[in-house]
Amino acid sequence: MKNSDIIEQTIQFVKETLANAEGGHDWFHIQRVFKNSLLIAKDENPNDYDSLVVGLGALLHDIADSKFHDGDETVGPAIAREFLNSLAVSESVIDHVVNIIENISFKGGNTERKFSSLELDIVQDADRLDAIGAIGIARTFNYGGFKNRAIYDPEIQPDLHMDKETYKKSTAPTINHFYEKLLLLKDRMNTTSGKKIAEQRHEFMEQFLAQFYDEWNGVK
Repeated sequence: MKNSDIIEQTIQFVKETLANAEGGHDWFHIQRVFKNSLLIAKDENPNDYDSLVVGLGALLHDIADSKFHDGDETVGPAIAREFLNSLAVSESVIDHVVNIIENISFKGGNTERKFSSLELDIVQDADRLDAIGAIGIARTFNYGGFKNRAIYDPEIQPDLHMDKETYKKSTAPTINHFYEKLLLLKDRMNTTSGKKIAEQRHEFMEQFLAQFYDEWNGVK
């Protein structure tokens, strides 16, 4: 099967699988990450990465996000492996894609990646770009509403030292998430292109927060 056919079948599979997903982790999120991955990859040496792995990693990275499966991080990799096996994708490509899925998540920011590759760097940057800027803000409040969390509570301070399990179980107000994750991502980008795009989106979030606090406090 040609790589283009593998990608197309994967797109259809992801669309069907995530048809009823939460708005911040639905097909449109996957589509944006896929497009961002291709954009970032363009600035890398094509001999340094496998474009099929990048495409499949982007398309399957959230096929079963653990936060929607009682924290079980094995579901996504298992679904991805089974699907790619059904397309007779090579074992080396499948292993690489699974490693991307297993290592892409922020997880509180205090967990070291157990796998490294340029393909992971590209897809991780693309995923993180969708977590910041205007869309990142929209996704954050959408998920906060989905979990029935408070928008903001001045009495509850952000926790910047959470371990992986504490981060996963957090029920803090949505504004706290900016400090616990979103504002940290700019300095954790891997690629030159990712870092450049992140700078502008980071600045937009800072402007949003300044306006938010002014409105909250009745200044504007």
